[in-house]
Amino acid sequence: MSNGSCIHLSAITTIKPPISRECAECVKIGAQWVHLRTCQECGRTLCCDSSPNQHASKHARATGHPVIASAQPGERWLYCYPDAAFAEY
Repeated sequence: MSNGSCIHLSAITTIKPPISRECAECVKIGAQWVHLRTCQECGRTLCCDSSPNQHASKHARATGHPVIASAQPGERWLYCYPDAAFAEY
């Protein structure tokens, strides 16, 4: 990825696809999600910040994994939590 303002986005060379089409953490607790995001460090697919439990951003804070990709069909973008940076691919 080419994003001069964010070293985390610039470090992404290949996009990890979603492992599943559900938030594993929401499934565990019987919760609903709105949209899914895939961690570009470890590949976990979790729910977005519009979802009640915000598992993707909680995962980023707990692990230090900075970049997610949208796991929604037809969406091709990345987001870096620490830098609040966005890039399309």
